[in-house]
Amino acid sequence: MSEPKRYTVTAALPYANGPVHIGHLAGCYLPADIYVRYLRQSQKDVKFICGSDEHGAAIMMKARAEGVSPQEIVDKYNGIMQEAFSGFGISFDIYSRTTKEIHHKTAQEFFLNLYNKGCFTEKETEQYYDEEAGQFLADRYIEGTCPKCSFENAYGDQCENCGSSLSPTELLNPRSKLSGAKPVLKATKHWFLPLDHLSGKIRAYIQEHKDWKPNVYGQCMSWLDDAGGLQARSMTRDLDWGIQVPLPDAEGKVLYVWFDAPIGYISATKELLGAEWEKYWKDDDTSLVHFIGKDNIVFHSIIFPAMLMEHGDFILPSQVPANEFLNLEGKKISTSRNWAVWLHEYLKEFEGNQDALRYVLCAAAPETKDNDFTWKDFQTRNNSELVAIYGNFVNRVLVLMQKYYQGAVPTPNALTEEDKAVLAVLKEAPQKLDEVLSKFKFRDALSTYMTIARAGNKYLADEEPWKKIKTDPERTATIMYVAVQVAAQLAQLGEPFMPFASAKLRDYLGLDLWSWSDCETEEFIAAGKVIQKGDLLFSKIEDEQVDFQLEKLNASKESNKVETKLSPLKEEISFDDFMKMDIRTGTILEAEKVKKADKLLQLRVDIGLEVRTIVSGIAEHFTPEEVVGKQVSVLANLAPRKIRGVESKGMILMAEDSEGKLVFAEPGSKIENGAIVR
Repeated sequence: MSEPKRYTVTAALPYANGPVHIGHLAGCYLPADIYVRYLRQSQKDVKFICGSDEHGAAIMMKARAEGVSPQEIVDKYNGIMQEAFSGFGISFDIYSRTTKEIHHKTAQEFFLNLYNKGCFTEKETEQYYDEEAGQFLADRYIEGTCPKCSFENAYGDQCENCGSSLSPTELLNPRSKLSGAKPVLKATKHWFLPLDHLSGKIRAYIQEHKDWKPNVYGQCMSWLDDAGGLQARSMTRDLDWGIQVPLPDAEGKVLYVWFDAPIGYISATKELLGAEWEKYWKDDDTSLVHFIGKDNIVFHSIIFPAMLMEHGDFILPSQVPANEFLNLEGKKISTSRNWAVWLHEYLKEFEGNQDALRYVLCAAAPETKDNDFTWKDFQTRNNSELVAIYGNFVNRVLVLMQKYYQGAVPTPNALTEEDKAVLAVLKEAPQKLDEVLSKFKFRDALSTYMTIARAGNKYLADEEPWKKIKTDPERTATIMYVAVQVAAQLAQLGEPFMPFASAKLRDYLGLDLWSWSDCETEEFIAAGKVIQKGDLLFSKIEDEQVDFQLEKLNASKESNKVETKLSPLKEEISFDDFMKMDIRTGTILEAEKVKKADKLLQLRVDIGLEVRTIVSGIAEHFTPEEVVGKQVSVLANLAPRKIRGVESKGMILMAEDSEGKLVFAEPGSKIENGAIVR
């Protein structure tokens, strides 16, 4: 495949219903920024597009909770998010908003294009309606039990436990998030995109991209291979907040937020470039790259491409480098429980240390699997790597240059093998970094970059110029010349990873930012040039700072223990209904992960009368090894159901504690398998 002429790089539009946290930064925005800075330094034509997603049920729910209008909510959080992104150096070419007129017009034109081509199927369907609230319920206004994994808090459009795409009518025991009441079905008309009819084209498109990250390609193929296949999906909703459907018979209906939001990338590009926007979206010589989190994979690699296919004028995404989830101190980040590190708070509490967080989040990026951020690891990496290796090396170079040469770079003498080896590291680094950055391997790239700092630090420690200056000033001059070149390469190649420190260091050395190809050299600063002393690039993170952050989290945990709202009681059932349930004790004999499903375990459970296969959505809470031997209560007469291709015969009963962690609903003492739970 030939090198594209230009790149359109997008980062997922964050919902403007709350601030952004480290999970957002690690999953999407930091890798996107590293990639874009690398492309810019490689002198590529690239536009970096993002903005606030300001429509949909999530916005209305937040506004309702705070007793304000949806517009007030999006105005508030748009400002908070923009300041946070700017504070961390996320270098968007434009950060727009989906409430802008240009976006409304672009989204409506896109819808009409598909409508006029006959791409939609118009259907009158029954949709859930909350009689107490007096309105139709959007998908996210409905919760219930997932029909595929039995998770009790699945949304109307997706189960966050097993990852399955759902429709609200598939939920078991549905309830309205507005009133808690059981909703009723009421007729309404909507326009559907027939993904089922497009599945052949979508499959062919996905299979052309086997170079995508395994987690992305695997999730897409899992959707396509699911027994139910792709289903027609409604592109409109009954809501009073959003982009109005531009049809005469669509009063009170708005575009589905997942139809409207990705078009925001297009409208933002229009806003940025005016008449020049089309070549970044319609030219085959453009590479379209979507950076997202794993919860958005299907929307960006199946649904949005399907929309673009139907329109016909646009290029399709060439890469969708999605990351997995970042956990915090061993637990899933939860905005509702305030179990998060908020970016706007970090910027105040660690002023001037943006690069420390960028560094640690890149080093621990959840590129292929979920990963964990801990404050102790953050402190250790900052102090032992940034301060003790990178910062120590640079500080020594700048101080010794002032002490011995008043900042003027000395003329080198004959180079030793040690000198040549260090200079070779500098010359080879750009090519090595290019190889991994172009493949979205940012952890490997950061490790390669830090090899330069480690090499420089070791070189100075081995050569000891502070000792040689007394006995061999000529050799010392060569050592310091080489060390200055190492510092210069750090300043150049650090731009994608730690732009603030790199800019400071270039300023101290009197350097402009060089292109990637120009960095394939051994000399960045000629003899005679005067450099500044500068200040420390990184500061030590003290125990008190870490303790404060842990106390904040613990306070949040304790607060949630008190304030946690229990789920409302379900509707009353008769004694006869209860007697229909056959709950037995059982012992888990075997456990293994279900393929292509991060949250599911396949269990073999002895219930006395027989050994059953049961699929349970507990893999985020327990490893297979942890559950073997556990005695559990089993709903034994639940109708069998296929989950990810595995027939599940029953359900194990679990409880959720105040921290959101599942715990076994075990019998009080060891009982024989098959005993009836009454």
